[in-house]
Amino acid sequence: MYSGNYIQGTIFPAQTFDPVMDAQMLGGALQGIDCNKDVLIDVLTQRCNAQRLMIAEAYRNMYGRDLITDLKETLSHHFKEAMVGLMYPPASFDAHELWHAMKGAGTEENCLIDILASRSNEEIFQTKEAYLMQYDSDLLQDIYSETSGHFRDTLMNLAQGTRQEGYADPAMAAQDAMVLWEACQQKSGEHKTMLQTILCNRSYQQLWMVFQEFQNISGQDIVDAITECYDGYFQELLIAIVLCMRDKASYFAYRLYNAIHELGFHNKTVIRILIARSEIDLMNIRQRYKERYGKSLLHDIKHFASGHYESALLAITAGDAEDY
Repeated sequence: MYSGNYIQGTIFPAQTFDPVMDAQMLGGALQGIDCNKDVLIDVLTQRCNAQRLMIAEAYRNMYGRDLITDLKETLSHHFKEAMVGLMYPPASFDAHELWHAMKGAGTEENCLIDILASRSNEEIFQTKEAYLMQYDSDLLQDIYSETSGHFRDTLMNLAQGTRQEGYADPAMAAQDAMVLWEACQQKSGEHKTMLQTILCNRSYQQLWMVFQEFQNISGQDIVDAITECYDGYFQELLIAIVLCMRDKASYFAYRLYNAIHELGFHNKTVIRILIARSEIDLMNIRQRYKERYGKSLLHDIKHFASGHYESALLAITAGDAEDY
């Protein structure tokens, strides 16, 4: 069912907050001969994003330097990626991840899928603005040049950010369900285009009805039908759209489990999801993770990560409810 349940992150605004004092603590931690990583973790994971941006401004006023630059120059490896990632506003962080997914050696398709299949129209609009500002590049043009085929077409459609909102029409739902069913039977280019158009542009409320109608017509769940009929990243993207419509927390729980267990702890994916969802629904993701896989997300992080990197991931994930 389309989930309207209470959603909760793991990071909240600090109740007693002094950005100048925090900036001093970070400056002291970064300037010493030995960087005090514990202080970085204590400050940056226990403040919400808006507060971290205020700390960065106070840091610049105090030291005349950019906090992100100092973090990058002082830290290393995955711990650096986690600490630096916390300092970006949400749209800037998404833009950063999309840029690096396309501009590295080879395209990281799953990053594109995770972000574009799960974000609202407003989030996508803000990310496109941030992408242009940070990289002087157009997100749609980069997607076009770095991907191909119906996978590219679907990403381009999602990146338009033109999904209907709050609109539901039972008669159209029945029609759309027939189109989806035909698309799974025929698999022609034209049918693939119609399929992705429906999945990318109908409101979540509308898609909920469409998938019910599809089940009635075909006797099959839409995810099973897509899995049978299509393959590759096009299939993965279509399924991600459906799963995010149904329950984003379950989708990200699945992606984290896959990144941790199937890919041998894929650090980029783990860091990206934990940071991006930390103030939205990471507590819900933890709950879905434990329900579905039997072990807590915190347990699996402890098992596969180590040192200050482990401490940082645990601090982001734990919130005020540790559940090992």
